[in-house]
Amino acid sequence: MKKFLSLTLSVVMILGLVACATKQAQTSSASAENSSAKLVMCTNAEFPPYEYKDGGEFMGIDVECAKLIGEKLGVEVEILDIAFDSLIPTVMSGKADFAMAGMTVTEDRKENVDFSHTYQKAVQTIVVPVNSTIETVDDMYGKKIGVQTGTTGDIYCSDDFGEESMERYSKIVDGFQAMKTGKIDAVVVDDQVAKAIVAQDETSFKILETAYAEEEYAIAVKKGNTELLNKINTVIDEIKSNGELKSIVDKYIK
Repeated sequence: MKKFLSLTLSVVMILGLVACATKQAQTSSASAENSSAKLVMCTNAEFPPYEYKDGGEFMGIDVECAKLIGEKLGVEVEILDIAFDSLIPTVMSGKADFAMAGMTVTEDRKENVDFSHTYQKAVQTIVVPVNSTIETVDDMYGKKIGVQTGTTGDIYCSDDFGEESMERYSKIVDGFQAMKTGKIDAVVVDDQVAKAIVAQDETSFKILETAYAEEEYAIAVKKGNTELLNKINTVIDEIKSNGELKSIVDKYIK
């Protein structure tokens, strides 16, 4: 009888240990799943109306689109604010899941990252002082041109006008300040960014009517991450077709 009771107690203890181990494994699994329910978006919050800070809070078209994508995918989106020319290396290293920063799809960039479907069309435009004699792209030769480091404006102008004409800034607003004080002759930047900045100081700057370049914006993900890319593409197609993307853009671009 004692042997039977002893055996019974041993079985109960073993079953209890198995149950505890199973529960701990399930808890650990759930915890790991919850901790992974997050996507890190890297951006450069110096590019209104696409991304900027207002009282410490991230705002803009890209920010709201990224949050909407996270909502559709059921994950939280964490924003990492870094220099524009660090965006692609950060995605490549895996420190961020995707980059969204008014980023144009180019062949050079496609060698290092994969791009989503485009979500916005843009125009690179030329901004000059109100009393400038620059009226067309051809008038830019021999002038000092301000751009944001690593942007397509930087790439295009370097090719078209030469390195000797370039003045690069980590923040495009610094380029506008330099132009205001006469250090440079023009700034090349996305048209919506130009409109947002010029609207605050119309007595100092004007936007040329002639577009410098037309381009498309997309989201960059690590090369080969087809699972995330397909999920993002599905959401982009959805919010483009149902009008949610347009509502976000209309909120910032009148």
